[in-house]
Amino acid sequence: MDLQVWSDVVCPWCYIGRRRLENAVKAFDGTVTITYRAYQLDPDPVPMVEKAGGPEEHAEQLFTQVASIAAGEGLTLNFDRVIAADSFAAHRLIAWAQIQDRQADMLDALQVAHFTDGVDIGAPGALAALASYIGLDGDAALEYLESGAGEAAVRTDLAAAQEFGITSVPTVVIDGKYVIQGAQETPTLLAALEEISRREAAEASA
Repeated sequence: MDLQVWSDVVCPWCYIGRRRLENAVKAFDGTVTITYRAYQLDPDPVPMVEKAGGPEEHAEQLFTQVASIAAGEGLTLNFDRVIAADSFAAHRLIAWAQIQDRQADMLDALQVAHFTDGVDIGAPGALAALASYIGLDGDAALEYLESGAGEAAVRTDLAAAQEFGITSVPTVVIDGKYVIQGAQETPTLLAALEEISRREAAEASA
């Protein structure tokens, strides 16, 4: 089963959704491959309070709620430390890590850095340090980022999202025809994977 997951590094629900999806895949009795695809909710960096909209009190309530949900998944979201950043370069770094079969590890390191540690993931030096942290060549990562490489890969993902009509993330496209939107809970995702597996097995035997 092939899962193509469109997400944005700076989207908290994408972080939560990834954890839930990976837990569902672990519990699923079948072979699954996951590829993370780039999406940008807003190419222009906007502070988290502005993204939340409304009065500051409303934003704080929203952040507390989302952080609580994330904690239930074993994730730490420190919204007071988050630095607004353009995620395009981070997506390029993920594309580079994918070539080395470290895509999920790179995405995880980026999300922890952004949401927990308050790292500016729009800065090439910080991105290279994160690549080094997961065991990749930090110097090579910095050279890659400074060269402009990987831009085509990210733009291809963004264009594919438009073709699928994706307007919010996370969005999971399974085997090119089944779509799951939003950070669904693990039992819901597991049930969906099992149902799709049954359908495809039935179609194959028909």
